[in-house]
Order: sequence, then C-alpha cells, then structure tokens
Amino acid sequence: MSHHKTLLEKINNKEAVIGVVGLGYVGLPLAVEKAKAGFKVIGFDVQAARVEEVNMGINYIGDVVDEDLKDMVKGGKLEATTDYKRIQEVDAVAICVPTPLDIYQQPDTSYVESSAKEIAKYAHEGMLVVLESTTYPGTTEEIVKPALEEKGLKTGETVFVAYSPERVDPGNKQFKTKNTPKVVGGITANCTEVAAALYRNVLEGDVFEVSSPAIAEMEKIFENTFRHINIALANEMAILCDRMGIDVWEVIDAAKTKPYGFMAFYPGPGLGGHCIPIDPFYLTWKAREYNYHTRLIELAGEINNSMPEFVVNRAMHLLNEDGKALRGSKVTLLGVAYKKDIDDVRESPVLKIIELLDAQGADYKVVDPYVKSFKSCNTRVETVELTKELLNESDLVLVTTDHSDFDYDMIARESKSIFDTRNAMKDVAKPNKYDKL
Repeated sequence: MSHHKTLLEKINNKEAVIGVVGLGYVGLPLAVEKAKAGFKVIGFDVQAARVEEVNMGINYIGDVVDEDLKDMVKGGKLEATTDYKRIQEVDAVAICVPTPLDIYQQPDTSYVESSAKEIAKYAHEGMLVVLESTTYPGTTEEIVKPALEEKGLKTGETVFVAYSPERVDPGNKQFKTKNTPKVVGGITANCTEVAAALYRNVLEGDVFEVSSPAIAEMEKIFENTFRHINIALANEMAILCDRMGIDVWEVIDAAKTKPYGFMAFYPGPGLGGHCIPIDPFYLTWKAREYNYHTRLIELAGEINNSMPEFVVNRAMHLLNEDGKALRGSKVTLLGVAYKKDIDDVRESPVLKIIELLDAQGADYKVVDPYVKSFKSCNTRVETVELTKELLNESDLVLVTTDHSDFDYDMIARESKSIFDTRNAMKDVAKPNKYDKL
C-alpha cells in the first residue's frame, strides 16, 4: 500500500499519533482538540516550564477549558516534551510557532526554520507536516519542503506537506478552534487530501481545500489585512468625527442597519494582538520582491499606529479643561490587554499609551483583572485593584480595554473625569465629565 493510503487509513481510524510544535495560543487549543477527537497527541515546545505545566494538566491559555486539558493528560491522550527526537513517534505534525516582525518590520521566520529543521532531523516516510503559523506566500514551499527533501523524502509520495492557517480569535465565545472553518492547501493533491482528512477528523467546522499552500498563505494574510484596513478606516472616521463634533459610535450603529454592503468595524486606541498589527506587513515585505508597494496596507498601518498618540493628546486636552497639566496628574488606565476578556498584552496599543504617559511625566496606575503584571519601558509594572478610592483620587480615568468584569456603574459614579476609548460605557448613566473616542 502507498504511504498516502496508509497514512489516510491511520488518520481515519484515529490510529495516527499527532505532534503539535509550539504550545501557545494556537498550538495548545489544537493539541487539546486533537486529543479530544481520539488521537494520541505529543506537544513540543522549547519552553521547559510550558511543557511541565501541560504534563501536570495545568492550563495557561484562556481558550482552553481547564478540565479538558486535565482529562486528556490524565487519560494518556496528551503529553508534552522538549525532546524533538520524539518526532520519530508521530505520523503527522502541525507547526504552530510565532512569526513576529523584527526591528526593521521584516518577517522573522527563524522559529519556522528551526522547527522545520528539527522535524526534518527525525522525520520518517509516510508522515504529514502542516504549517499553521501566519506567514508570507511561499513559506511552506521555500522553507518547510526543502528541509524535508534534504532528508531524502519526496513530497507527495513519502512525505506530505501542507499549509493550513490558524484561525484563533482569543476571547471569542462563539467561534473556537473546533467550530471555525479551516482552509487547507497541500503541495500536491495527495498532500491536500491527507491534511484535510486529519482536520475533518478533529474539527466540526468545514474544511475548505485550495489548490496550493500559497493560496492558503495569501488568504490568511488577506483576512487579517481586511480587518487592519477597515479598522484604520473606522479610526480615521473617529478622528474626523471628533473634529466635527459628531458621535462616531452613533454613526456606525446607524450604518450597520444596512443589511448589505456594510460591515461594522470600530475605532479604538490602536491595534493589538499577534495578528492584525503584524501579518499585513508580511505581504508588504514580500510585495517588494515583485516591485510592488502595498500603499493601502502601509497607510492603514500609519493610521492605526498613530491612535495611541491621538488618545494621549485627547487626554491632555481633557485635563487642560480642568486647568491641569498631564505631568504630575493621576491617570488611571482601565485595561492593558489588547482586547476585552483576555490576558494577552502582545502588541497592545495600551503599552504605547503608557510609554507616552510616562514620557510626559504622568502619575499613572493600571487596572486589569486578567493581567497581574506586564513589561513597559524596560520595567515590570504591577497592576492594581479597581477601588472607589483609586477612582476618587484620579484626575482622569482612561477606559483602554472594555473588559466585561469592570463595574462601569461604579466607574461612572466615582470618577471625576472619564475618557472612554472603547465606548464601553454606552449603556451606563454618564457622569458630568465624560468623553469618548
């Protein structure tokens, strides 16, 4: 029997052992779902502390149910290791490692490269390798495929290589790893078939097959660029509406009553997370190779990156109305996570706001029920508890993340002056000094 048929049979019978490289926001939920579907799963991570936590059944990712992880570990369906030699034991492996930008805003594919090399070192015939990390079109064929073929494996015959972009939206109550549709593009038809079979055996969402990894890589960047550009448009509208004395939030509410041709995006203090502020620049970088400049993406980036400054300037004006300078004023920021109800501060625009407040000499404190401490201006900042006393003594309260846990009635009642960058208090009786983006 061909390697292709043997692997398909193993997958469909749930006899295949699955590896997941990178046990972060993408990898751990995927590993748990694969284990819950009945597969034996081995998670690989370079961080020994993470591996130890998984093996103890301790969950550290918000989108994973604590009990699910515990049960899968206890039942012997899921274990973690730092030892890449154990790739020898797996029939299929998903690469879910970070793809950040370097200081020059260029893609850093070093994690993908090192993972591909480690997998190739211990790869065997009849194995599937799927890249899930968001990256520029061409990565799967330029990095993953050659690493495996150097080992003497033949793509589509003795090894199967595909790209299937992660679609993780931290904090989304409706769409999780299991029920979000999945796009799969293999290097050959056999590669696509094997990869799609694996996901169909794990997920409830549709599996949509495309003709190549490059299509799947490009569609993922298109998804994130779509959000990036539309959020920039909402931010630009907010800036203009502020000058014109128009409520941008009411404008958006009115526009979204149209049942076609409009999709609501909202302004905010800037963009955060590991995807939207970063991934479009993978395309910008790759486009230069083809002598093309992605002007719209770059302009959207400029607008979104300018929002923290816009927020701080507005804060200055609000304090000025009370005859106060930003220097020395007590400013309380409610939320440092990049979006509501999660603990993730990666690329959070609030970090930039804090840097700007610090540079201006503001006396700031940060409240976030999800984040105990975070790094800012090369120092660790401890968050504080939300109390009446804290609000009473604040010259200005900035709502920077619209966490559901915040008691907005108390915030409205006890604060002297509020600047709400998220329209979080739309359903609350407003205090005298209330302004919003």
